[in-house]
Amino acid sequence: MGKSILKLLVIFIAVAAVFATFAAAEEKATQSDSVQSVSVANGDSVRDRFHNPTDWLSMGADLRARWTYGWNLDTLNNDAANYDSGWNWYQQRMRWWTKTKINDDMDFNLRFTWEFRVWDVPERKGMQTDFDEIIWDQFNLTVRNFGNMPLTMVVGRQDIILGAGWLVLEGTPLDESRTIFFDALRFTYQPDEDTTLDLIYIENRASEDAYLKPINSRRKETTQQDERGLIVYLTDKSRPNLQLEGYFIYKNDNPIDSPPSAAHDPWPAAVWSKKAQIYTFGGALSGAVAQSEHWKYRVEGAIQTGKKQTQQEGTAMHNLMAFGTIDRIEYHFNDAHKNKLRGTFEFRSGDDPGTGKNEAFDPLWGEYPQYSEIACYAQLLETMVGEITNLYRFGIGHSIQLTEKVSMDTDYYLLYADQNTEKNRPHAGVISFSDSGKFRGFLNTWMLNYQMTKNLSGHILVEYFQPGNYYQSGNRDAAYFARMGLDYTF
Repeated sequence: MGKSILKLLVIFIAVAAVFATFAAAEEKATQSDSVQSVSVANGDSVRDRFHNPTDWLSMGADLRARWTYGWNLDTLNNDAANYDSGWNWYQQRMRWWTKTKINDDMDFNLRFTWEFRVWDVPERKGMQTDFDEIIWDQFNLTVRNFGNMPLTMVVGRQDIILGAGWLVLEGTPLDESRTIFFDALRFTYQPDEDTTLDLIYIENRASEDAYLKPINSRRKETTQQDERGLIVYLTDKSRPNLQLEGYFIYKNDNPIDSPPSAAHDPWPAAVWSKKAQIYTFGGALSGAVAQSEHWKYRVEGAIQTGKKQTQQEGTAMHNLMAFGTIDRIEYHFNDAHKNKLRGTFEFRSGDDPGTGKNEAFDPLWGEYPQYSEIACYAQLLETMVGEITNLYRFGIGHSIQLTEKVSMDTDYYLLYADQNTEKNRPHAGVISFSDSGKFRGFLNTWMLNYQMTKNLSGHILVEYFQPGNYYQSGNRDAAYFARMGLDYTF
C-alpha cells in the first residue's frame, strides 16, 4: 500500500500541473477568440463557427479525463487472499454531438461517445490500454408543439432525469459513468410555466447493440436485464416557496439467458439479473421553510408493490412490499462565500430473510453513486451493480465557495442496515458479513471543484470508509477512494 500511496502523490502533482497548463491554454484561447472575433466576418470566432456551421446545424464536443485510485473497495480487507485490494486506472471520455434543425418545432439529435481506459491494478482488469468502442449515446427526434398543443415529444435514445434523480437518472449502470441513456418515448405536457406532466415509455435492452450497433462493437451489456417501464410524473410549482411532485413508475425486468459478454467478462449481466414487476407510487415536497431566506428542504418518499425474486439466485418470484425515503434540510448563510449546512436522512428497506416476501427497496433507474463511490463497490455482492438498498443513512454536510472559482463540499455519514442479510445474500466473494450486526460503518466524503475558465473545470474527490459490525471482523479494514478529473467543453 505504501508504493500505491507514493504513486498517488506523484499523480496528484502531475495532474495539478496539467490543471495549470490547461487553464493557461484556455485563458490564452479565450483571449485569442476575443481578438479574432474582431477580424472575422460577422464577428464570428472559430468556436462559434464550429458550434453553428450553418443555420440548420449546431454542434458541440467535450473531453473528460479522470484518474482514479481505490483501496479495499470490494474486499474491505488489507490482506485479502489471492485478491488485489488496490485499484488504479485512468479513463478518458470524448463526446461529439449535433442538432439538425428540420423546422422551427422539430430537430434531430445525435451524440457519439468514446471512452477508453488504462489499468494499472488490479491484475484481473487486464493492465493494458483498452481503446474500447464508440457508442451512439443519443439518437432522437424532438418535436415541440406536438399536435398544436403545449406538448413536446422526444422519441429515441435520450437522457432522462426526473426530480432529484433519486429513482430515475441512470439507464445504463453497467458501463458506469460513460453513458446514462434510455431508449424511450417521452411526452412532456406543459400547459403553463408552473405545471409539467411527463408520460414516458422505456424499452431498454441489456445488450448495447440491440438497436444501434457501436463502432468497433465489443458486444457488452449496459444494464443487468431487459427492461420495460412506464412513468407518469407530475410537477407543480404554482405555490410560492413550494414545489410538489407526484409519480407512478412501472418497471418490468426480464433476465437475459445468454449474455454476449459471457465469454470474456467474469461478471456478465446475467449474474446480476433478477425478474421483477415493480409498481412504485411516490412524491416529493421541496421549497423554503416558512418562506425563510435561509432554510430550504426536500422530502421524497415512495412505496413499492408487485413481484420480484429475492436476493438468492434462481429463486421464485415473491410478493414485493418495500418503502424508501430521502429527506434533506439545508441552512443557507447567504454570505459572500455561500456557506451552506445540510442534514440528510435516507431509508431503503431491506429484505427480511425470515419472511416469504421481498422487502428490499428497489432504486429502479437510480443505480449510480448518489452519495458515495465506495458504497457502490462495497455493496456490490449484496445485490447487484449500483443497487444500493437495505440502508439507513444519516448525514451532515457543509458547502463553501472558497474563491470565485473554487468550491468545497464535505460530508459525514453514519450508515446502518435495515436487515442483516447474511442468510440471503446472493453472491459469494471476499467480503464476509456478520450474522447479527447492522452498523455498516461511517463514511467521509470531500470534494473540491475548480472552475478554471468558462469551458474548463476540474475536481478532486476523496472518500474514506470505516466498516462496522455489519461485516465480520476480517472485513473491517478501511476503504479509500480518490479521483481527479478535468472536463473541457469546446
